[in-house]
Amino acid sequence: MSATPSTSREWHLVARPHGWPTPEDFALRETAVPEPGEGQILVRNIHMSVDPYMRGRMNDARSYIPPFELDRPMEGGAVGEVVASRSDAFQPGDHVLHGLGWREYALVEAAHAVKVDPELAPLSTYLGVLGMPGLTAYAGLLEVASFKEGDAVFVSGAAGAVGLQVGQIARLKGASRVVGSAGTDEKVKALVEEYGFDAAFNYKNGPVAEQLKEAAPEGVDVYFDNVGGEHLEAAIGALRLHGRATLCGAIAGYNDTVPQPGPHNMIAIIGKRLRLQGMIVRDHQALQPQFVQEVGGWVRSGELKYRETVVGGVENAVDAFLGMLRGENTGKMIVTF
Repeated sequence: MSATPSTSREWHLVARPHGWPTPEDFALRETAVPEPGEGQILVRNIHMSVDPYMRGRMNDARSYIPPFELDRPMEGGAVGEVVASRSDAFQPGDHVLHGLGWREYALVEAAHAVKVDPELAPLSTYLGVLGMPGLTAYAGLLEVASFKEGDAVFVSGAAGAVGLQVGQIARLKGASRVVGSAGTDEKVKALVEEYGFDAAFNYKNGPVAEQLKEAAPEGVDVYFDNVGGEHLEAAIGALRLHGRATLCGAIAGYNDTVPQPGPHNMIAIIGKRLRLQGMIVRDHQALQPQFVQEVGGWVRSGELKYRETVVGGVENAVDAFLGMLRGENTGKMIVTF
């Protein structure tokens, strides 16, 4: 193990974005590497996550998670190596998952860290396929949307970290048809040829409702929403009697400065007796052991494939975040230090 440096770089939010974030809203600053106190560990971060929900934390608004503070280091999922410990639960050399990303070295309360094993799976997977996005897909499909064998499923943002798993889990659980949308022809091709979707379409190539009707002419039973907007309206039209929708994200509107109107066909929710339910992954932590066992098995057997888009260097973390918002990733966007 190399000697710990005296300084660490960390990203601060310095201005609250209005609309799309810009590089000027962030600053990479140098700070002293702290010594751990009682019950704390010092972690050298190896991989960090950038996720769509982080855009919401940049607004000074009440939500299910507090906003980022200005001129303070941002937070997010990270995995790293313990380099110093004042906790009996961790030793130097252990690898841990924690919530203090966006920095090279993190001072973590031991109670807020989880030991992970790089021998069981690559460390980066604990931020993606076996991490928060994976559990979001698993819980959102199976618990929130009450998926059952034979359901036809539509996933928006299907080439992202969550959507890619939703479609594959649905297929492995016996869906009658799995349809996905994505933003490039290359992603659409990969969804069908590599990840087992029955059909997929590029939402930029025409009205979503028309393309969805062509991909699922008999309609769908479950919609997993990562996008909102036009996709949600199209899905309400396509859902069959007693259909269910998991409203997980609405990235189409995250950077809007004026609220967009809601779906114009919400009257169909009544006639079709649809159930549309929002979800936050932390409400479903009880599924974690089952999720790790089942999805971990599929990953090891090769039945469930995952993709990571990796950006190197803490100095490029903001570029990775902005790229993720623009849809430049396939699968999980990871920053590796």
